[in-house]
Amino acid sequence: MPTRTPKVRETPILGPKTSKVRLSKMGKWRALVLIAVHVLIGLHIAHWLTTGETVTPVEPSEAMAFSRSSIVNAGLVFFAVTILLTAIFGRFFCGWGCHVVALQDFCRHLMLKVGITPRPLKSRALAWVPVLAFVYMFLWPAIYRLWLGDSLAMRGAELTTTQFWATFPGWVVGILTLLVCGFACVYFLGAKGFCTYACPYGAIFAAVDRVAPMRIRVTDACNQCGHCTAVCTSNVRIHEEVRDWGMVVSAGCMKCQDCVSVCPTGALYYGIGTIPWLAKPRAERATQPRKDLHWRDELVLVLAFVCTFLIVRGLYGVVPFLMSLGVGGVVAFLVLTCVRLVREVTVERPGLRLKREGKLLPQGRVFVVAMATLALLLGHSAVLRTQTHLGDRAFAHAEPQRRALLAAPGVRPRLHGEADAAIAAGVSHLLRVDLWGLFPTLGNAAKLAWFYALSGADATAELHARRAIDRGELPTEMHQLLAHLSALRGDTVGAKGEWQQAIDARPDLPQAYLALGIFLAQSGDIAAGQQVFDRGLAEINDSAPLFYNAALARALSGQAEASLALFERALFLDPRHLEARENLAGVLATLGRFEASVAQFRTAVQQSPDDAQTRLLLARALLELGEREAALRELQRALELEPTNVEAKNLYDALDGGADTKALSSPPAM
Repeated sequence: MPTRTPKVRETPILGPKTSKVRLSKMGKWRALVLIAVHVLIGLHIAHWLTTGETVTPVEPSEAMAFSRSSIVNAGLVFFAVTILLTAIFGRFFCGWGCHVVALQDFCRHLMLKVGITPRPLKSRALAWVPVLAFVYMFLWPAIYRLWLGDSLAMRGAELTTTQFWATFPGWVVGILTLLVCGFACVYFLGAKGFCTYACPYGAIFAAVDRVAPMRIRVTDACNQCGHCTAVCTSNVRIHEEVRDWGMVVSAGCMKCQDCVSVCPTGALYYGIGTIPWLAKPRAERATQPRKDLHWRDELVLVLAFVCTFLIVRGLYGVVPFLMSLGVGGVVAFLVLTCVRLVREVTVERPGLRLKREGKLLPQGRVFVVAMATLALLLGHSAVLRTQTHLGDRAFAHAEPQRRALLAAPGVRPRLHGEADAAIAAGVSHLLRVDLWGLFPTLGNAAKLAWFYALSGADATAELHARRAIDRGELPTEMHQLLAHLSALRGDTVGAKGEWQQAIDARPDLPQAYLALGIFLAQSGDIAAGQQVFDRGLAEINDSAPLFYNAALARALSGQAEASLALFERALFLDPRHLEARENLAGVLATLGRFEASVAQFRTAVQQSPDDAQTRLLLARALLELGEREAALRELQRALELEPTNVEAKNLYDALDGGADTKALSSPPAM
């Protein structure tokens, strides 16, 4: 196999009499910066392992927490700052700070060492994948929330965490991701293949780059030698862009400055000037026909990508979103190569000679066998993903029952016929996944545990819950489920122990605190329940249910004044928390603050106008203020909504008969 000279190299765009292309002086500096980035990542991990708590991951994907729940974390701050800096300095972060770019550059370097020069795939259709991925990750959740009437106002900040690795995949998936996004994407899609056809962060950086005044520019000393284009690892035709625009306008330019370093006349420089969005081409611009793929090839790529992405994403419960995009791009290229193998006489690329003059070469025969194997694997995976999807749909259908079980410790929710059928179907689908899969599907044991628990098969549910914990599948939730199963069979000690294990596993989540506190309070030990709620509040300051239950425990134990601030905090976090508002109104009435109580009840009625009981409570508060007619109107409306409400009817009849208001009124009960 031919080897590559490490010092100089030829470029296909150069004429026969041009000089050799120099090595970039910027390459070693960029390598040092990227190594430093990885050192910082290592120190970040080491700090977490040493102290047990550290800054939340400084990763753009973490910014999704704001889109989904309006939570600000270090990832969002970093992503926002980087976008703002890109608007000034151009798309520099990708070239100088991205660990995936470092991986791709390293893979390209190794390929060049063995004589393989990655050839870029030039697809207009797949270039939209990063844009769609960005919309899906960061914009769609926010748009969906607005459509539901939710507010995007900041609800809290999570700048530190004890669960640093919670959002990252395991080592096996991590290594596979490196292989796919590194070697496979570079070889099949080009030097920056993952950046071009998969990276959602690159989409926003590329868009913002269009307004950046700092970029690669050219002087009149340029002689169009093409050395700049030869060394560009981002597949940008630099010599053409500076000729036509006087600067590099392509959003693919990552400001590596290799081109500046190798320019033999010093014509290129990184400087300020007109932004690409407002730039006009030079009069002498020489247009050349683009060598784009035919629309039929683009269609093949799109169909192959979409099918592969849908099959691979979430396969075995472990394949993450970004890896699925990379796999989709690679498989799309391979499918297009198969089509060309049938259609064309000669099919070759660097390091892969498949067909020549109509004859299938040895590498071509190996390729055909490999593609047939890949097709079988994808077909098998498609069957598994279909069964998993059907099981997940049944699991989602049972969500009300799961929430009811979590909300009522030790009480099994009743199942109607439709839910019972959905659970049975879900069990059937997920058991097929376990039976047919080549590997265990992460998450299946936990889902089966829920299904069996809801259907009353407690022993089987406990077996699957223990198995899920052993596999690391939702351990906190599984400990909570085991606690409920213990409570159902009267094992109070076991239930408390399981809830405590759930808290120990994820002290930053409110569900276990809530379940244990409610269980203790319902068992008659309100003080112990209050202690559990307070422990939760010491760890979590943005949970409306925790504040509500801590307030309710105080109100029920005679600490009315102390409960007010907690009820108000719960309403600040969740203004539509009807129970918190009604109980706050009741406490205010108990304390004799009837005007404030009526105001809260009126807000509650506005939020739930068809709730007869809320109107009854408002009527009682109005009576305390002496507003008899207003109370009668509320009672009349309550009876229209609920004619069988005996309490409302008796109070209405008494008022309508002229009974004494003060004798009838009493502070609304909590």
